[in-house]
Amino acid sequence: MIDLADCYKKVRQRTDAICEPLQTEDYVVQPVVDVSPPKWHIGHTTWFFETFILKPYFAEYQEFDTNYNYVFNSYYETVGNRVIRTDRGNLSRPTVIDIKRYRKYVDDAMYNFLACGDVSDDVRELLILGFNHEEQHQELLLTDIKFILGNNPLFPAYSHSYISPKSEKMGAPFIKLKEGVYEIGFEGEGFSFDNELNRHKVYLNAFEISPDLVTNAEYLEFINDAGYHDFRHWHAAGWDWVNTNKVNSPMYWHSIEGEWHNYTYNGLEKLNLHEPARHISYYEAYAYASWKGMRLPTEFEWEAAASQFKWGKCWEWTESAYLPYPGFAKAPGAIGEYNGKFMVGQKVLRGASEVTSPNHSRITYRNFFQPELRWQFTGIRLAK
Repeated sequence: MIDLADCYKKVRQRTDAICEPLQTEDYVVQPVVDVSPPKWHIGHTTWFFETFILKPYFAEYQEFDTNYNYVFNSYYETVGNRVIRTDRGNLSRPTVIDIKRYRKYVDDAMYNFLACGDVSDDVRELLILGFNHEEQHQELLLTDIKFILGNNPLFPAYSHSYISPKSEKMGAPFIKLKEGVYEIGFEGEGFSFDNELNRHKVYLNAFEISPDLVTNAEYLEFINDAGYHDFRHWHAAGWDWVNTNKVNSPMYWHSIEGEWHNYTYNGLEKLNLHEPARHISYYEAYAYASWKGMRLPTEFEWEAAASQFKWGKCWEWTESAYLPYPGFAKAPGAIGEYNGKFMVGQKVLRGASEVTSPNHSRITYRNFFQPELRWQFTGIRLAK
């Protein structure tokens, strides 16, 4: 049986550690709608435990501030009105200091609640969901921080002590899988999100999948071959996106005096040609695969083959729309809003990234984003 108080402490401490290098001004910036200010993340994850654990289940708890439900509710219609996402960067108040006080207040109450004795199975499930929810926001925090600092004209480093995990290119032939029926979805003990259920059978034609992610050097060949200027490789929506936004390289790439540089957590550096290409939109991933005469794998092909290659350096675009599995059912109340309401207009990503929280990745995990988004650590694995 897991120690809930210890798990709570560790997940909260990791969020604090992620924020430790930040200056006060870094906490309040929202450059685009998809990126939330770091102070909102630390407030929202605190609100989750206050709203779903303390207020309904801890009789001694006194709400910290009645306005915070409006400020830190993200998308839960069941819980009430909320600040629209585009206005999160306009919240100069509550201050960073106020939110840190809020965080400590809720933490102290949570430790008192967990010290009271055994919790019910329902509350235990909510707590574990809360831990996983905060781990999701830890990754969002890191990617949002990178976008905030990477769009600062001075390209400041987040941390000079950050070390990106090494990625070795296997250079092996494509992995071949036979046609047949494969089992897909989560099964067994431990936590999973509702969108990983239910486990079911899918029929796959024979296919091949690369053991390696596409590297910066390989993607540069696409750029140098005018890939961004050849409509034949793009979906109509992707071609419109490229031209409307004048896109000619992955996010964070900068051509300086004829040499490519890349913004990293250590600041602006010369492009590492051996690293996987990251911060790629689905549109770009599709176009690159088309240029190579290949395609992206479906999420089912990816899951069927994933035990045969290394993954986890970056999220990998698939050719699958984000849809419910057979038998998917939303939980009652606000918790049912967690995943199901987003199952339209998005593409599935598989794997994990170098900023995914420890123990938060598994082969059945289904991430999802709109096809034009690039601020996450998203990359390309080819199939044919």
